[in-house]
Amino acid sequence: MEQNERSSFTGKLGFVLSAAGASVGLGNIWRFPYLAAKYGGGAFLLVYIILAVTFGYTMIVAETAIGRSSQKSPVSAFTYYSNTPISRAGGWINAIVPILICPYYSVIGGWVCKYLYAFLTTDMDVIASDSFFMDFITNGGTTELWFLVFVALNLLIIFMGVENGIERVSRIMMPILLVLAIVISVYTITRPGAMAGVVYFLIPHIENFSWMTVVSAMGQMFYSLSIAMGILITFGSYMKKEVSIEDSTRQVEFFDTAIAILAGMMIIPAVFAFSGSDPQALKAGPSLMFVTMPKIFASMGFGRLIGILFFTLVLFAALTSSIALTESAVSTLVDEFKWNRVKGTSVMAVIMVGLGTLSCLGYGPLAFITILGMPFLDFFDFITNSVMMPIAALGICLLVTRCMGLERLEQEVEVEGHPFKRKKIFRVMIRYIAPIFVLIILLSSVANAFGWIKM
Repeated sequence: MEQNERSSFTGKLGFVLSAAGASVGLGNIWRFPYLAAKYGGGAFLLVYIILAVTFGYTMIVAETAIGRSSQKSPVSAFTYYSNTPISRAGGWINAIVPILICPYYSVIGGWVCKYLYAFLTTDMDVIASDSFFMDFITNGGTTELWFLVFVALNLLIIFMGVENGIERVSRIMMPILLVLAIVISVYTITRPGAMAGVVYFLIPHIENFSWMTVVSAMGQMFYSLSIAMGILITFGSYMKKEVSIEDSTRQVEFFDTAIAILAGMMIIPAVFAFSGSDPQALKAGPSLMFVTMPKIFASMGFGRLIGILFFTLVLFAALTSSIALTESAVSTLVDEFKWNRVKGTSVMAVIMVGLGTLSCLGYGPLAFITILGMPFLDFFDFITNSVMMPIAALGICLLVTRCMGLERLEQEVEVEGHPFKRKKIFRVMIRYIAPIFVLIILLSSVANAFGWIKM
């Protein structure tokens, strides 16, 4: 795609809502609460916020500036500054991450669609039963059907383009998501016994702090802020020069962190209120949203309505992130292979259905096939989040400091007279601290996967 043909957001609000939509997804509403519950509540939250305003801020500014300066998607953006095999490899790692994430992410999106439908049509006691979730994910045909429903919703928006599709949907979905999150949070924290959960989640206690609190919060940064997925480089390339990168970054950070905190306020106090502060309920992990929450809704007055609202919110969040992942992948296919948007989206659809089907069937008919002891979905999650994304982030740090140059990036942030208020923090983070962070995440995650340490 030629530079002068490149699509763009209409302005700052379009970019902020779309980038926030990319960041606010299952990472916030599904992953953040169960990690916070497991790794210390308020201690985890405090570490996460500190990382968001330092590490997260640095990576968002860097990726957005790279995209806007080059006006290209990840692979071409890397080679724009340094056309070497290493730079090209760095660009492709950033580009392949969303191509691999989007299929299995869409499988989980299909689970959300199924639960929303179930709350609309199925007896609450059935949804809250211990076997409902496992019966569903081990039934390959049913899981595949709901996966394809989610994929169809996603691709429909992508076909519509940047302004008419991504930006328009984000403008509608993100405010609705915020309102729903506030409504459900208020309802949750007013339940008897819920304040103990509020205290656990918001007040840091040193006895709940451990090194794994830091490592887990660092890992969550990638998933939650859409760092090192190529998304922010792609969206940066759609960003107009008159829009302030630093102001937009601050607003995306705020929106993302606010939704994560609201998700914690929806889920953790509810667990305290309706499980009698059962420690095992807090440590339910990834199943917290699909197993524990339906049990909680079933015990509530107006539980069906709250369940419908909750899974509607999760669906909106899952869609906005999935759209961003798909858009980044499509942008790469269009730019690198000189395809039109329809062909790029069609090829991505085939990849999504193919790899997503493996993840769908990995808990059912294909459960006998594992990689490193993991079913397909878990393996794709591990290889992207724990291996490729830290490497991609390290590549971005090196691209900025060794190839693009800090001065050139700072000029891009300051274009049109915009100030770069946190320039000193950015310089220290991108040169020294961020590379150390990503190496810690990489080594800790790989060691955990092979059983050398326990997270």
